[in-house]
Amino acid sequence: MSAAHRPEDVRAVLGPAPAAEPVPESAPVPDPGPAAVAGSGAAATITVCPDGPLLVRGGYELLDGDDRPIDPGRATVALCRCGASSIKPFCDGSHKRARFRAR
Repeated sequence: MSAAHRPEDVRAVLGPAPAAEPVPESAPVPDPGPAAVAGSGAAATITVCPDGPLLVRGGYELLDGDDRPIDPGRATVALCRCGASSIKPFCDGSHKRARFRAR
């Protein structure tokens, strides 16, 4: 894999991650709109970054643990694999500080 396909800093590729907004349990789940099914005409692809996040592109829908949609705010997202991100499920680059190594 070339260096162009192995971003050292995910933010350099994707820009800042969308801010997570807590949703009160009693609040109705809003319609996620077209951003939740990013690139809905294309098949989803998942790229595993060595010792980093999963890059998800194409037609996908993100759901939380209660099957409620999560609006990714963009067509391509980086999902945390290390567990250290402060904006889960999105990557914030914490895998570098945590020295995450994929097995």
